[in-house]
Amino acid sequence: MDSRQARANALLETATDERRLKVFLGAAPGVGKTCAMLSAARELRRQGVDVVVGLVETHGRAETEALLEGLELLPRRRVNLHGREFGEFDLDAALARKPAVLLVDELAHTNLPGGRHERRWQDIAELLDAGIEVYTTLNVQHLESLNDQVRRITGVTVRERVPDAFLDRARDIVLVDLPPRELIQRLRQGKVYVPETAAAALDAFFSPTNLAALRELSVDTVAAHVESDLRGSMLARGVAMPVRRRVLAAIDGHAQSEYLVRVARRIAERRGVPWSVAFVDTGAGMDDARRERVDAAMRLARRLGGDAVMLRGHAVADELLAYTEREGAGQIILGRTRERLFARMVGRSLTQQLLRRGAHLELTIVATPAERAASRRRLRLRPPGGFGRRGEYIYASLATLVALALAFVGQRYLSVASLSLIFLTAVLVVAVRTRMAVAVYTAILSFVAYNFFFAPPVYSLEISSPDDVLAVCLFLLAALVCSRLATRLAQQVESLRATHVQARALLLLGQRLAASTDAAGIRTVGAAALAQALPCEAALLARDAAGVLQPMASSPHDLHLQPQDLAAADWCERHATPAGRYTDTLNAAPCWLLPLGGEEQRLGVAALRFPGEAGEPDPDRRSLALAMVQDIGQALARARLAEELEGARVQGETERLRSALLSSVSHDLRSPLSSMIGAAGTLIDYEDKLPPAERRELLEAILGEGQRLDRYIQNLLDMTRLGHGTLKLNRDWVDVAEIVAAAVTRLRKLFPAMRVDTDLPRDTVLLYVHPALIEQALFNILENAARFSPPEQPVTVAARVEGERLLLEVGDRGPGIPEEERARIFDMFYSVSRGDRAAQGTGLGLAICRGMIGAHGGSVEALPREGGGTTIRITLSLPEAPASPA
Repeated sequence: MDSRQARANALLETATDERRLKVFLGAAPGVGKTCAMLSAARELRRQGVDVVVGLVETHGRAETEALLEGLELLPRRRVNLHGREFGEFDLDAALARKPAVLLVDELAHTNLPGGRHERRWQDIAELLDAGIEVYTTLNVQHLESLNDQVRRITGVTVRERVPDAFLDRARDIVLVDLPPRELIQRLRQGKVYVPETAAAALDAFFSPTNLAALRELSVDTVAAHVESDLRGSMLARGVAMPVRRRVLAAIDGHAQSEYLVRVARRIAERRGVPWSVAFVDTGAGMDDARRERVDAAMRLARRLGGDAVMLRGHAVADELLAYTEREGAGQIILGRTRERLFARMVGRSLTQQLLRRGAHLELTIVATPAERAASRRRLRLRPPGGFGRRGEYIYASLATLVALALAFVGQRYLSVASLSLIFLTAVLVVAVRTRMAVAVYTAILSFVAYNFFFAPPVYSLEISSPDDVLAVCLFLLAALVCSRLATRLAQQVESLRATHVQARALLLLGQRLAASTDAAGIRTVGAAALAQALPCEAALLARDAAGVLQPMASSPHDLHLQPQDLAAADWCERHATPAGRYTDTLNAAPCWLLPLGGEEQRLGVAALRFPGEAGEPDPDRRSLALAMVQDIGQALARARLAEELEGARVQGETERLRSALLSSVSHDLRSPLSSMIGAAGTLIDYEDKLPPAERRELLEAILGEGQRLDRYIQNLLDMTRLGHGTLKLNRDWVDVAEIVAAAVTRLRKLFPAMRVDTDLPRDTVLLYVHPALIEQALFNILENAARFSPPEQPVTVAARVEGERLLLEVGDRGPGIPEEERARIFDMFYSVSRGDRAAQGTGLGLAICRGMIGAHGGSVEALPREGGGTTIRITLSLPEAPASPA
């Protein structure tokens, strides 16, 4: 899409803008969104606008109810669910009333079954399509695009979400803000939730850190909406964005590059805006020192929180200006440019081009000391063939002699003008293989040879014919131009080859790191990748339990580090700066030492040892080594974070289980003890006055509660043995009918009136199990079913053989278990009042059952029962029957 088409579309959208949605956005519940919406509605009412309240949730707040006085309220739609009556927003009544402005609270709300739409934002979309202006409220955590960020910030997964595309329909977004301290104070005063809920919210969602982060998200959301509207308006008018936030530092790889990065960081921090550092690669070769300075500046920018951007193009000014337009940058920071005098005289310097073409930009020139002699050094590319300085000129001279010989042979068949093509070919061959200076030397040498030996008069530098003068001059010009183009092409091909090698090495490293799950695996993979890609001997060091740096992984064999290496590695890790060979710090060490991580997170050191006779790595290898070490450090940081998160999860789960256990113990021990104490006290106080029947009843109550307490303690002991793996299986052969009969007999002692129907195989089915444990597991399931089956409905027990398995099923006609909770009922201390456990249960019975059956290699699952209720199925493997005695 070109600029004219984009402008036309923006103009059309502006002209037809009929958005009727106004959203009051807040960072969290309780900031005052509903009050702000009602205040705006009352103001409209005073102006004579037809305003109706479709639905507002007051949550019992007096100030909210006071703002509703005087406003017309739309009757709610009554919904009956599970025997309770609820009031929902009546969409049809709102469409029939069709006011000018309608207030509908809680945009992210999920409607109760029976309505037209599942979500409230869908109701509002229909109202907007009908031409009704809607005022609504929304918390920022309900936005779909922010769901992952909110989960990372708060640890809470928000289920009710609103698509961002719907928020784009808003004409106005009003930010309702409240400092975290004031919001927490309102929460403690009971102005947001009831006291019990408020206490839990303060410990979880409403922490100061969470509120500050959510507050920032809400501000960013409103700012993005304003910027989008402004961009559309400016585009419709055909002008550029007047608000430019980003700061751009343009570096050239000279001595002041890192200084410019730091200047850009300070300026962006003062202004509170994002910032970038850009380098424009024109395709020309760079010497080693300059490439290293570019890499160092880019690493510094990323470490300081900026974006490091590598732009590619022939014109530096064009690329910088295109980037500012694309990213909305408003300021460019430059060092003093180093163009030649001629470029400055004709107004072609980078600074002059930016001043002339970037009038809308703020251009900052930073004066820093620089080595002009080094900056004017001609860019050289080391030839791939391995020529030295002298070898390059020898190669050029030989190429010219070969061309001369071929020209002597070809002069019998070709014209003098055609012979120049032979020399031109020699110039191209040399230009592709060497530097620009050598190519120019070849062109001049070929020009002299062509003029002396072939241009009349021969064997003289004089030229008699004007046509020959023109031909010779054109030959020299063509040779110079072709040598320049060929040299540039060779440089670009070499740059692409090096980039391809580096990208492939990084891709392979990334794939291997992604497959590693722990720090040890990451170090092993990283050491092998470094040794293969560079190539060299590589080792990754980390601190052991005693705090001493030790090699944790090495490749291709164990790398023996000398004391100088270990000293340099310690310094490298503590200062997060390269040390050892090829550096200015402890360079007596044989290894080149690179830090893994930064000053904030020290993750170890990478030690690279190159052969002693090898020189300093070229810039491409240095850049590849630094990039690979950075990727390995990031992978180690992710692994450490995953370990910390897992530790926090385990600690939280342990705390949850501990709390559940304490709660269960306090309740399930106290209840039978209270009954026993009460019955025993009654017997002591009124022993002579009680008739024998009542005394027996009290004694039976004491016995029953004691047995109940004994079962509970036995369950706790069984769970302890299962958890520690100390439960011993004393296997023996037993008929499944015996186990069922024993479990049913125990059940009838607890529930004498309960009817149990059994369906067992006629033939004997032998199991090689621990009979008491299987009986206990079956009894737990029967007791669970008996507590929830209606008195008139029986509990069923069925056993059947399928192949090599025995299926033992216990069914009831209780209320059933929701599908999403069937797998969780076997967790410890998990109880659901609608499911197969009583609300007063401990939540241990089915967990013990799963542990006992699992110890025998079997499984337990909950299934829905046709006609209502639940079936718990036990699956056990059938062993081979024992041999009969002779």
